[in-house]
Amino acid sequence: MGHSGQGKSRPVYSTDKGRLCPDCGVVKADCRCRLLQSGEPKGDGIVRLKRETKGRGGKAVTLVTGLPDDLPTLKTRAKALKQRCGVGGAVKDGVIEIQGDQRELIKSVLENEGFTVKFAGG
Repeated sequence: MGHSGQGKSRPVYSTDKGRLCPDCGVVKADCRCRLLQSGEPKGDGIVRLKRETKGRGGKAVTLVTGLPDDLPTLKTRAKALKQRCGVGGAVKDGVIEIQGDQRELIKSVLENEGFTVKFAGG
């Protein structure tokens, strides 16, 4: 079993507990990893939109944080937002990145889905 140095080796499913977090090994529903990783207040139920240009050659992206989704749902939501905005994007570390400054459009889309949305940062 010796793949030393090749990342974490934790169970991701338990027959009596269900799905586990790959990072901390806690039952997925009780896991706080994603909430702790983002610098946002934990679990306040507010989705935050932030425009960022750092490290992107001056090109802006809109970061969407605070969504209560698991990774597959985040990817599906990111795909829908990219199509709606007509641009590319990605999901990185539980944060949706959409190319360009799309805050207003994303805010209206997410508010229509029942989320409380605020602008954060620049």
